[in-house]
Amino acid sequence: MTVSDDDFTELEGNAWGGLLGMHARMMRAIEADLQARVGISHAEFEVMLRLSWAEGQRLRLQDLDARAIMSRSGISRIVERLEKSGLVSRETAPEDRRGAYAVLTRKGQAEFAEALRGHVALVRQNFLGLYSGPELNQMADFWRKQKALVGLPGSVL
Repeated sequence: MTVSDDDFTELEGNAWGGLLGMHARMMRAIEADLQARVGISHAEFEVMLRLSWAEGQRLRLQDLDARAIMSRSGISRIVERLEKSGLVSRETAPEDRRGAYAVLTRKGQAEFAEALRGHVALVRQNFLGLYSGPELNQMADFWRKQKALVGLPGSVL
């Protein structure tokens, strides 16, 4: 069988298919674990993660939306759900009355810390722990190469 530019080589198919399969399995495992252990979705976890990294554990909603990986749309709805659970509060932006900040509450900080511990353990057990230090360095290099493409002409990333 010959391979054309319209099809993947066997090696390319194995690499690309492996990445997609691993990603899907990990996302399902993470979602199920977060729901079972702390009762939040992966998208909610990501919002709390981004807030935990921010100065003062607060971000403008538009900045939170721009930084989101899991759910670029629907950040307002995710923040609303977290707000109803007491994990996040919403504050009016003093510099712009139309803007708002999402702020991780004390309850949110405590629940996020619990969620993070389990998340790190799950990812280490089911993904990171499968690879040696040199393999993880090589993998990190792969992602740096991909990130370098962002915004380059011809790139869809």
